[in-house]
Amino acid sequence: MSDVRRALLVSPTDAAEDAARALRERDDWVDLAQADEVVALGGDGFLLQTLHQMLETRRILPTFGMNLGTVGFLMNEWREGGLSARIAAAKTFSVNPLKMEAVTISGERVILPAINEVSLLRETRQTAKLEVTVNDRIVIPELVCDGVLVATPAGSTAYNFSAQGPILPLGSAMLALTPISPFRPRRWRGAILPDTARISFRILEPGKRPVSAVADQREVRDVTRIDVMIDKVTALKLLFDPEHALDDRIAMEQFAV
Repeated sequence: MSDVRRALLVSPTDAAEDAARALRERDDWVDLAQADEVVALGGDGFLLQTLHQMLETRRILPTFGMNLGTVGFLMNEWREGGLSARIAAAKTFSVNPLKMEAVTISGERVILPAINEVSLLRETRQTAKLEVTVNDRIVIPELVCDGVLVATPAGSTAYNFSAQGPILPLGSAMLALTPISPFRPRRWRGAILPDTARISFRILEPGKRPVSAVADQREVRDVTRIDVMIDKVTALKLLFDPEHALDDRIAMEQFAV
């Protein structure tokens, strides 16, 4: 018997609940507060929700996800048997989240983490106008667009890739800065920056052209300034079957057709 205590977190779907019943019959589980490791059943969205819960409580545990959702890019294959052996043989990946600091028109300051990306999006039919700064240097005085996002390597195959951004290999120590439907500058298609960069956005005409900032799935509306940087202190730990390791998945997405 292993001395490792595991918590089972389950997405509220029929498939995940059915799988959870099977695992509870096979193994012993503890509450999250007493656990050393976490097994998450669901899709990518549920895994992100689980990881955000850990960030909020500041109790970060190694997490082994099994896909019972739609895409499951961040998940392992669902199998009922041999779970302890799989986790013992799993490859560990450390993922540092982004930290978003946003200031609203009313002066409220909001700090949120993001594992995949921070995105700025126009709130109305009016295009957004943004000033883009990297490490206190203005690199684009006026970006006219539907929005812009900053993505981590772990999130580079998600919204970032859909917006024509680059796929970043895990461990590349890079961030993707990707515009969403840019109008001006017409030829600017984004940038790849070191993950030591501090990226700032100032909203031009925030009253006329309101913009929201979204850290993964959490939105702050009517922002005037956003600062984005990697949280070097915090590291999330994801566990993967060796044959389905996250770094290989991200690399192979570059060859997907």
